[in-house]
Amino acid sequence: MSVAATVYRGESVENTHAAHVAVVDAEGRVLYAFGDPSRMTLARSAAKPAQALAVLETGALERFGFDDADLALMCASHNSEPRHIERVRAMLAKAHASESDLRCGGHPPLSDAVWKDWVKRDFTPTGVCSNCSGKHAGMLAGAQALGAAIKDYHLPAHPLQLRVKQTMADICDLPDDGVQWAIDGCNLPTPAFPLDRLARLFAKIADAATRPETTPRSNALARIYRAMTAYPELVAGEQRFCTALMRAFEGELVGKVGAEASYAIGVRGSESSGALGIAVKVEDGNTTVLHAIVADVLAQLGIGTEAQREKLGAYRNPAMRNTMGIETGRLVVSVPLERM
Repeated sequence: MSVAATVYRGESVENTHAAHVAVVDAEGRVLYAFGDPSRMTLARSAAKPAQALAVLETGALERFGFDDADLALMCASHNSEPRHIERVRAMLAKAHASESDLRCGGHPPLSDAVWKDWVKRDFTPTGVCSNCSGKHAGMLAGAQALGAAIKDYHLPAHPLQLRVKQTMADICDLPDDGVQWAIDGCNLPTPAFPLDRLARLFAKIADAATRPETTPRSNALARIYRAMTAYPELVAGEQRFCTALMRAFEGELVGKVGAEASYAIGVRGSESSGALGIAVKVEDGNTTVLHAIVADVLAQLGIGTEAQREKLGAYRNPAMRNTMGIETGRLVVSVPLERM
């Protein structure tokens, strides 16, 4: 197993963390790797842009008047901040659906600040508060655009989910049976495929945003890129890595986290270089380690300016302090990318 990060308490090793990295070009070729770039990986919420693509291609956004902010929320693992919940409710109204139609449940928010507010108010979260509620609202619209019933839209055999499965395999350049499926925390099917195929998905999104619009699919992918980078606060929220990352790089890349420490980035191409896709998976699901590795990989690849990367400094070198504010240790990342 490839140790990617070591946590020290004083000078003693407390924990080591294994991880895998795949970096692909616009054609899907693996350029750099660490660990096993073909590791079969549950992408979890990092797959949301592809799920949103399947909905977008039904024509649901135009039919129900969804805008790019709504599209960004369809790709989100949001904080359940008021702006997120209010927009989900507005999306449901546009789609002539109600919160009772959602097949995701409430849960503690991803934001500590929101959680403190809920505790003070003795607030009980419902489905609209799920960090995946934007995706579910989009799927309710997508089911209707297909002429399918909205009941059981979340089940694997529903026409919308069959379309999602086909889209997922196609966008990752895999046969239909090359993608494995399980059930996600939000009650929707979630895909597993080789890590480099997750990087491939995001390379395609970034490449579509780089090149002149050519095909309906590339137009759709470019729209997803624009939506996520224009509304990073909707993709995650305050004090969240996805939002900080996309704000720091000012539209030059798109990034999305998945539960249990998967991450994917699509980097726009330039006159001198093509688009890139980057995917990372930390074996033990540690998100702090994940963020540090992602920031380190961006630095190794020379993505963005030093000033942009410095905005992620708190994630690349997280402070480790005890309850009295005393520094107790450090996290050291060692992910030497191998040229393939």
